[in-house]
Amino acid sequence: MKIIDINSAVTKGQLLKFLQEKLNPLFQKQKQTDLQFTIESKGDTIEISQPDLYAGFLFQIEINGTQLLITRSEHYVDDINSLTLESILNGLFEELSGNNGVKLVLEG
Repeated sequence: MKIIDINSAVTKGQLLKFLQEKLNPLFQKQKQTDLQFTIESKGDTIEISQPDLYAGFLFQIEINGTQLLITRSEHYVDDINSLTLESILNGLFEELSGNNGVKLVLEG
């Protein structure tokens, strides 16, 4: 799990909408592909998945105040699409913070 502090509070609905609007276009531009990821609310988390290629989720994100608790599927840690998604997510979290910087609280 990775925990980052985005230095501003966000609701699950706001984060979901933000990721749904931005993640796929950025991924498609960077990878030059039409691959689409499913970004949906599941209980207390937001899940990013691609059911045609991967069993289960690639990332789960839970909000705790100003912190985002990010779980990356252990099955796809070396997968190029997963690595690309993580890089894009890092940039999106920076944007979500209002470019005030994000702080890594825990990675492990």
